[in-house]
Amino acid sequence: MTQHPIEPVVGYCTNVHAGTDLKKVQQNLQDYSLHVKDRVRPDSSMGIGLWLSHEACRDLLQQAELQHFANWIAERQLLPFTFNGFPYANFHQPVVKHQVYQPDWSRPERFEYTRHLAHIQRRLLEAQSESTNFATISTLPLGWPVAEGDHADFQQKCGQQLIRLSEELDEIFDQSGIRIMVCLEPEPGCILDTAADVGRFFDQFLFSDDRAVTERIRRHIGVCHDVCHSSVMFESQEIALEQYETLDIEVGKYQISSAIEANFNLCPNEPDALALLRQLTNFSEPRYLHQTMVQHPDGRMEFHEDLPIAIEQAGQQPQGRWRVHFHVPLFADKLGRVATTQSDVQRCLDSIRHPVDRPLHFELETYAWTVLPEALQVPLAVGISQEMEWFDKLLR
Repeated sequence: MTQHPIEPVVGYCTNVHAGTDLKKVQQNLQDYSLHVKDRVRPDSSMGIGLWLSHEACRDLLQQAELQHFANWIAERQLLPFTFNGFPYANFHQPVVKHQVYQPDWSRPERFEYTRHLAHIQRRLLEAQSESTNFATISTLPLGWPVAEGDHADFQQKCGQQLIRLSEELDEIFDQSGIRIMVCLEPEPGCILDTAADVGRFFDQFLFSDDRAVTERIRRHIGVCHDVCHSSVMFESQEIALEQYETLDIEVGKYQISSAIEANFNLCPNEPDALALLRQLTNFSEPRYLHQTMVQHPDGRMEFHEDLPIAIEQAGQQPQGRWRVHFHVPLFADKLGRVATTQSDVQRCLDSIRHPVDRPLHFELETYAWTVLPEALQVPLAVGISQEMEWFDKLLR
């Protein structure tokens, strides 16, 4: 990564912690985040990617609660430089799967939730001892494909809501000097799951012939580049980031995460292939959606919306190179027979070429610690700290 004049901000995403109300959010920060800080940032502030459910937002929008929470975070030197505004409700219920995409960006509830996050983030940052003039909120890539109707009509509705949101974010900017950018996060299988999809959406449904409107959009609506998601889609990190640059779409934040890779092309015989498949089956769990892309030996791509579906269809003859949306520990390049896409993290960093006038936002987002196979689990604060230390070394 090219050296930047402003130090990057690094934090981990608190969506790894269960709890939807404000009391539980604060308890998680006390029980986990402060332990991580003691290990990796004992003498300075530590970034956190704060996740607040709509229920926690409702609690905080009571004036006294918000000010108290802002002071509490600032006193403990936790810096909420970025928010994860993707999950709206309980992200740790027994089965999440497709529910995480609801409400989608055509719904007023998504607009209200995100604007509430922006106002809360402003207040939290204003309470910090050091001024911060750039903040980010990642959000879902519009939604999961609609079952019926016109996708263009759906995207137009989403675009109208995001344009409206940019107006409110511009008011916050004028009043506080804090530029908040809401960042669409492409994810496999969603309406926007590649950089090319994002580019088309901005061009057709956000950018305007009105230069002032387009400048406002560029100022407040951007992209969250999740390395895991891009890897699952077999995107080149360099080409994906080049596409955003060419279209003048700002990457507001980078989510640093690794996917699973199982390359059956490297298995010398059927028993080895079946042994790899058996280990891959250990990652087939019921809570989250684990989208799977298979690159067949002839180059053909085949998408499955969940790992159990891919395993069932493969039967006893798995073939090709599989990449699975399962966020695994960043410091692991292999998990037994199963590999990871860890090397794409370095490729992503190498592709961030140009200096910018604000800090780069890096959010470590291994939210799946609690659903990893039992043999891979470690105490949560320990695992998060190891990831932070690993990434710090990578940035040097």
